[in-house]
Amino acid sequence: MAAQDVLSQTTRLASSSALLQVLFRLVTFGLNAFTLRYLSRELIGVVNVRLTLLYSTVVFLAREAFRRACLSGSTKRNWTKTINLLWLTVPLGVFWSIFLGLVWLHLLEVPDPSVVPHYQAGVVAFGLSAIIELLGEPFWVLAQAHLFVRLKVIAESLSVVSKCILTVILVVLYPQWGLYIFSLSQLLYVSVLVMSYVIYFVMFLGSPEATKKSFPVARMKALLPNLVEDETFVNWKEARLTWSFFKQSFLKQILTEGERYVMTFLNVLNFGDQGVYDIVNNLGSLVARFIFLPIEESFYVFFAKVLERGKNVKDQKQDDVAMAANVLELLLKLVLLIGLTITVFGYAYSQLALDIYGGSMLSSGTGPDLLRCYSLYVLFLAINGVTECFTFALMCKEEVDRYNFVMLALSFTFLCISYFLTHWYGSVGFILANCFNMGIRIAHSIHYIYDYFKDSTYRPLTGLLPSPFLVLVYITSGVITGFSEVFFCRDKGWMARLIHISVGALCFAATIITMFCTETKLIHFVRSQ
Repeated sequence: MAAQDVLSQTTRLASSSALLQVLFRLVTFGLNAFTLRYLSRELIGVVNVRLTLLYSTVVFLAREAFRRACLSGSTKRNWTKTINLLWLTVPLGVFWSIFLGLVWLHLLEVPDPSVVPHYQAGVVAFGLSAIIELLGEPFWVLAQAHLFVRLKVIAESLSVVSKCILTVILVVLYPQWGLYIFSLSQLLYVSVLVMSYVIYFVMFLGSPEATKKSFPVARMKALLPNLVEDETFVNWKEARLTWSFFKQSFLKQILTEGERYVMTFLNVLNFGDQGVYDIVNNLGSLVARFIFLPIEESFYVFFAKVLERGKNVKDQKQDDVAMAANVLELLLKLVLLIGLTITVFGYAYSQLALDIYGGSMLSSGTGPDLLRCYSLYVLFLAINGVTECFTFALMCKEEVDRYNFVMLALSFTFLCISYFLTHWYGSVGFILANCFNMGIRIAHSIHYIYDYFKDSTYRPLTGLLPSPFLVLVYITSGVITGFSEVFFCRDKGWMARLIHISVGALCFAATIITMFCTETKLIHFVRSQ
């Protein structure tokens, strides 16, 4: 597949994934606002922090390394061996579910049954849901490698909508069920997700469309583990790369979910405060998850397909290098501007957003400060996502192994900083520690990108340098909206709040107009792709 075709399909995948994440986050956004009226903060804290952490840890440790290794390189490969390798995620998931389930049941603090009933059933259900989801891993990787955009959109949309409908019905009719509500909803979610992929491939394989595309798998039986006559069961090159990524993914999970591990294992916040933190975290991460994550996932595939892993820039096809450098520069500029916009306007509108969303329960206390800090953290997330997706797509096995040692030191440092900052600044300390963590990871990735392109004429890191005039507009907007919040948004009534919103809208419009005038190359890229 030509590099231009890969870019076109990748941008479609990123756009569709972004729209899909918009749907997910808006549904979750509304669901949290709804459940706040029916359920306690403690119950929400246990579900969204403790049990979701169990599920995400099992799934991440069992499949992340396999995904990265099996999505690298061309789609022309021995898919039988790749599929055999992917099925190893299931026994790995069973091991992690049992091991971590026992930790969650016997080593961690158990919530008060009168406040959070059926905790043991919740642990079992969320662990089981992780195993069920891993049953669909070969289907997901095959679809992602061949850029099946519509399948991902439909499968994940159906599963999220099904989960939300069941949750709302049970919350309204049986609020006393406690964790049973979220356990049943989680099991429904993963079941619909896996069945959507299975049903699609049952219909697709052997069809005229599959034949036309020369799809490498002809029957459903080929998607099950199969022995290859006179050959090894798996591709050992992929297996060794998976092992390298597994060591890295273990550390990356600690860095990604570090604050939740500190909350869960060190009890620095009670379940109620964990609930508030998680709600603010979900609100703050709306843009990060529905824009930055799809870009990172989709363009990892693009860079991995266009450039060959482990080769230096001189040994690559120069046309592909030029395209990759141009795309990387524009992606960095895109996420930087989105992150700066969130940071500047998030500071002055955090308290208002929380008051509208959850009332005084969220807008009083540490809630507004949490969201303000998160607005800054979004800028770090934006840059880190793109720089790491390029770095991980190009690193050879030896470089991945060396990076694992960096991640190990960073993981230990991050956990220590999280613990101490939380004792000093409360839940805000978690976000400050995450900013430090992301800053170090960004510095490493920037160093890798600089070294990679230093022997060429391309300088994609210039994407991190916005127009000076645009920077001036950002600073002016931040000052104006900050004063507007002080004068109009401190218990002055809804009319004053509307004035504050109007001031922000004018400043935002001025920023967007300046962006269109100063960043013409980026605007052309977004429009054309």
